[in-house]
Amino acid sequence: MAHNLTEKIVAAHLLEGTLDSGAEIAIRIDQTLLQDATGTMALLEFEALGLERVRVDLAAQYVDHNLLQTDFRNADDHRYLQSACARYGIHFSRPGNGISHQVHLENFGRPSLTLLGADSHTPAAAGLSMLAMGAGGLDVALAMAGRPYYLPCPNVLGVRLTGKLPDWVSAKDVILEMLRRYDVKGCVGKVVEYYGPGVATLSVEDRAAIGNMGTELGATSSLFPSDEQTRAYLAAQGREEAWQPLAADGGASYDEYDEIDLSTVEPLIACPSSPGKVVAVAAVAGTKVDQVIVGSSANSGYKDLLRVVRILEGRHSAPETDLHINPGSRQVLENIAEAGGILPLMMSGAKIHQSGCLGCIGMGQAPGTGQVSLRTFPRNFPGRSGTKGDQVYLCSPETAVAAALTGVITDPRELSQQLAYPQIEEPAKRLIDRSSVVYPREELRLTEVVRGPNIKPFPEFDPLPETLRLTVAIKVGDNISTDGIMPAGNKVLPLRSNIEAISEFVFYQLDPEFHARCRELGDVAVVGGDNYGQGSSREHAALAPRYLGVRVKLAKSFARIHQANLCNFGVLPLIFKNQADYDRLAEGMVLEIGEVRQRVERGDTEIPVQLNGDEVIALLDVPKRQRDSLLAGGTLNKVRQELVE
Repeated sequence: MAHNLTEKIVAAHLLEGTLDSGAEIAIRIDQTLLQDATGTMALLEFEALGLERVRVDLAAQYVDHNLLQTDFRNADDHRYLQSACARYGIHFSRPGNGISHQVHLENFGRPSLTLLGADSHTPAAAGLSMLAMGAGGLDVALAMAGRPYYLPCPNVLGVRLTGKLPDWVSAKDVILEMLRRYDVKGCVGKVVEYYGPGVATLSVEDRAAIGNMGTELGATSSLFPSDEQTRAYLAAQGREEAWQPLAADGGASYDEYDEIDLSTVEPLIACPSSPGKVVAVAAVAGTKVDQVIVGSSANSGYKDLLRVVRILEGRHSAPETDLHINPGSRQVLENIAEAGGILPLMMSGAKIHQSGCLGCIGMGQAPGTGQVSLRTFPRNFPGRSGTKGDQVYLCSPETAVAAALTGVITDPRELSQQLAYPQIEEPAKRLIDRSSVVYPREELRLTEVVRGPNIKPFPEFDPLPETLRLTVAIKVGDNISTDGIMPAGNKVLPLRSNIEAISEFVFYQLDPEFHARCRELGDVAVVGGDNYGQGSSREHAALAPRYLGVRVKLAKSFARIHQANLCNFGVLPLIFKNQADYDRLAEGMVLEIGEVRQRVERGDTEIPVQLNGDEVIALLDVPKRQRDSLLAGGTLNKVRQELVE
């Protein structure tokens, strides 16, 4: 029987379950990825398990989010991370070395392996034919402990690529085309597997950009075959021995099909404030642009940045447009420098920043009031930039640099009147710099773990009681992201290791008094719309609300990672059986769920919720493993008990 590539990799790693769509499976994880915004809590959770070393083939910790050192907290967290990595056998990428996804491609990614990362854009590793998935920090900590990762067996959407991208159109436009077709939840529960003759025309970093932003489709992961492009990239990185050919079998089938003729793709742009609001660049051309940023976790590799350099060469950015360059890694910047790219960037007026996520998570680079910002980033959720009411567009490097030169949104094909499209060749050999990666060594096992005053112990949570009596503390609409629940930015991110402090910012953008109200009310519920918890994998969007007393979230539907995170911290993720019941609930209503512990324990799917003498039926659609976590008050409580037993 012919198998697609997703089936091959999943089958090779399957530990529990069968490959039936939607059924829960458990797979072996080969590699794990942490970044500093999620890694501090994840390592605290790993330490709570009491193990001496990680039990996964390769674990890596990157420092790429909390780079601004406005006080002691980020620096203290970085010292904790480095010392914990030394103690437990984890690779540590130092601050400024690069964004996790780019550095992992350069140094550790290998075709056919599984990668679990506490970052929702971990599927960027699709560029090296890895089945890579984002998850909450606790799930990654458990994988680091050698435990399997559980997920619903995904459907596979096969997207056949034909043709070749025309000049002034790039891989970013391909994933924007996918978002134009599927929006932000059209691929929930799916792996998007790309195949066909057009794949060979895309570089590894092109594929990584598509895989990275595939997360915005709601997809579990994205996947590309491993071919000659893969081999050439690994050879240029001095890692050709890691290569192996990998592709779907001839005649393999998919659960769903789509096709993109790359030669017909046009320059596209996602308008404020959703990655799914995609239109042709020409439709919004002429809009004044105040800020342009090229780089971050998508489109920050060698070819994308060098092409920007060549377009800018001998030119200067528009007088009222700020141009920023965020290289994906120190190595990328070094290779750009070797190609003679630094001086043209400086003479164009560009601001060259250290390698990191920076403005993508509101860590600096915030636009001014009412200003328009064009970014090659993967997300533009409301307020994510750090500016309330922001107007952030997502686009390709070509569209971004065209706006930087003209001062308005411009179809980059118009630049062909002034210059030829730069054809950038992949180097056969790249400058390789691994000097800022601290590799595990036996002598580091005795390292003392350093904890600054901002690092607080993991909070203790009670088991699920027999009955829940809750007040609705807030009601929100559709597509609420984890940014909306637990904001990022330079004010909030440094508090990731201090749950008491960070909990004051839960729903801060929507309702600044939410945390105070929760403290007055005691146990509370949150009511949400469709696709609740989309976006980042940040487990703090479940953990901090649980700390404030949120015991139930009742929504029309949940994003995959957020639902898993809720179970991990003992928050019941209930779904309206009748979606119209959403309209019956309001802030301040008192809800009661009787015999809830018995219902969860015996596997009830329907959970009656009493309100004002009436009843709403909610669905609890989670497997026994997650029910056990809910009963215990969280997965950490459950695993600790299992380790004792």
